Amino acid sequence: MSTVLLNGTPINVGGRFPRVGDPAPSFMLVDTSLQDVALSKYWRRKKLIASVPSLDAAIGLQIAKRLEGLGYELDNTILLTVSVDTPYALSRISESEGFHKVQLMSTLRGRDFHKDYGVMITDVPLSGLMATALIALDADDVVVYAELVSEINSEPNYQAAVDALQPPPADEET
Repeated sequence: MSTVLLNGTPINVGGRFPRVGDPAPSFMLVDTSLQDVALSKYWRRKKLIASVPSLDAAIGLQIAKRLEGLGYELDNTILLTVSVDTPYALSRISESEGFHKVQLMSTLRGRDFHKDYGVMITDVPLSGLMATALIALDADDVVVYAELVSEINSEPNYQAAVDALQPPPADEET
């Protein structure tokens, strides 16, 4: 079990948060069209996955907007923002914000995501929501970056995640 803060108050988070080098746990999430989406759908593509308490919370929307912007910079990379919000709410938000790069996903039928990705808030009154986290997976679904944000209402280190996804520059021959 981990502990994060909500406005300075400790909040317990259950499950096992992935570590760099771990194979990513499979998942089944629901997209804005009520379709089940498995991690395997994105095989051979890099992934940047953010978990947020809700897209109706300021931090959730802020993170989704930031991932949307990164989507224009990253090649062969799927950007997912995962929350407990209903697919209907996510569809409304995606449409109103004009999202084209970031995919908003719901844990409607994928509650194992909370535990398997170590973001399950266990303390009342937030139990059932997810802690803020950012996880980067390479094209083989191996974790290359994992950050459980220490303060739920804070943003993750996007640049560190992007750097972990970028291939190292090739040595130049002179």
